[in-house]
Amino acid sequence: MGNDQAGRFPEIVEIVVEIPRHSRNKYEFDEAAGVFRLDRVLSSAVYYNFDYGFIEGTRAGDGDHTDALLIIDEPTFTGCHVWARPIGGLEMRDEMGFDFKVLCVAIGDPHQAHIHQLDQVRPHRLLEIENFFQTYKLLEKKETDVVGWQDRAFALDVLLADRVAWEREQARS
Repeated sequence: MGNDQAGRFPEIVEIVVEIPRHSRNKYEFDEAAGVFRLDRVLSSAVYYNFDYGFIEGTRAGDGDHTDALLIIDEPTFTGCHVWARPIGGLEMRDEMGFDFKVLCVAIGDPHQAHIHQLDQVRPHRLLEIENFFQTYKLLEKKETDVVGWQDRAFALDVLLADRVAWEREQARS
């Protein structure tokens, strides 16, 4: 599958996993140092019910790469690169403002091969993801507001804008 997927952005994206499914540890990529660091352990009695990371070659409004949620049956590992297909996303607001998390399915997972848009995901799975983001920071006294799910077209627009921001940044450096 390799590099032939790289030219298919935004229909195919490269996700870098920071936090594997079932973890309570919140790892973040330190872009300046090029390493993954433990940011914190979730203080609420919840865990990530999906792999979480970011999309290579993007820059979101908060200054980080675009966030990605990866539906996959088995957890991967911190630092794993995964080719994935965006199917929608969860719009949120936090202390930094607009916060969009692109929901993807792994190209290499045949159990997700039939999923191309949000309405093909089990409705309860989407509710679980929403619930996670509504509760995971409660005990840290941090505000998050889950606005709601957006379709694939919205997610692709966000990705294209975040790619332009990334390319602009790269041209300046």
